[in-house]
Order: sequence, then C-alpha cells, then structure tokens
Amino acid sequence: MRVMVIVDHPYGVDSWDNTPHHRSFTAALAHAACQGLAQAGHEIDLVDLHADGFNPVVSAQELTAWRKGEISPDPLTASYQSRLLAADHLLFVFPIWWEAMPAATKGFIDKVMAKDIAYKFTDGPGLMVHTTKLTGVTMITVMATPDQIYRSVYGSAIETILLKGTFEKIGIPNLTWLSQNGAESMSLEERQQILADTQAHFANLA
Repeated sequence: MRVMVIVDHPYGVDSWDNTPHHRSFTAALAHAACQGLAQAGHEIDLVDLHADGFNPVVSAQELTAWRKGEISPDPLTASYQSRLLAADHLLFVFPIWWEAMPAATKGFIDKVMAKDIAYKFTDGPGLMVHTTKLTGVTMITVMATPDQIYRSVYGSAIETILLKGTFEKIGIPNLTWLSQNGAESMSLEERQQILADTQAHFANLA
C-alpha cells in the first residue's frame, strides 16, 4: 500500500531525535509511524510541508484552476496532487493550534484536495464523491489541551473540520484520529511509550 505522509511542523521531519531547542514530538510521532509503515512493507511518500516551502495561501490563478477543475498552476501543489492520486492512504501529522490545524495543513486541504482532482460534485443526495484511490485517512495530532476539555468544551473542532467536514463529506472510508493530548506535561517515559505504540499501530495498518 502507498501511504502519503503529510507532516506539518516548523522544525520539519528531521526534528524527531530529541535535540534540545530543535525537537518536535510531532516529528517524532511521524518518524515512529514511518518506521511502522516500513516494517509492514508499505511504500511511504513523505511530504514535509515546511521543508518544501509550501505556500498555503490560494492565489487568484489557483482559484481559477480550482473552479475549472484543473491541475494547480503552482508546480509544488500540482506535484502534491499527482502524489495524492497515487496514494492508497493519507496520514496527516500536525500539532493543534487554537483548536485547529496549522496553516500549512489547511492550505494542503484547500489547494491539493481540489474539485475534480480529489472529488467531484454529483446530482445525488451525497453531493460529493471522492475521485481518488484512497481507502482511508489517519490523523495524528499533538495538543496541550486535555482530551475531555477539547471534546466537550471546544466541540472536537479538528474532527469536525477534517474527518467529518472534509474526508467523510467526500466519501472516503476508514477515518482514524490518534490524539496525543496534554503533551506538554508528559514525561520522557510516557512519550517513549506513545512512540512505541504509534510504531506498532502502523506496523499493523491493513
């Protein structure tokens, strides 16, 4: 299975090794997931949005292409679109900031998951259907907010925006959210156990 792994963190995917002042638990989770995927023999297409210099802002030219259902005029976005269409599974890894995804992840959804590229409108009751090979999407997030507060007070915003409001809306099945809450207060041992569990989870990805 070909898994497109989209990582959104300013320090990039190389910040997984716990180097002081340049380390990211988000990157460590992405690294652990990729280790598990490799262990299972899956093909990994790793996207580092920050290292690639991805611009999340939709330009006028890109909006015109979106309206026409055409490949993006931006070469990097067009490359992502081509890679998306070759993927069997998407894995997003990012921190939650102000209850939602960072700008680069939102830009990926806005620009790459475009009309007539990732989905099309229909006349039926579903309104939208996806036009990809995707058989599932997984989302790994890191946040300081405790899980119960995030779900009860803030309405599980990321689940509404991404899983339900994007992927479920266009009909992609098998949606999974792995949420690491209260990350700032975790001990090193707790983080190491989560990384081991993450690797094991993706080693068993069907």
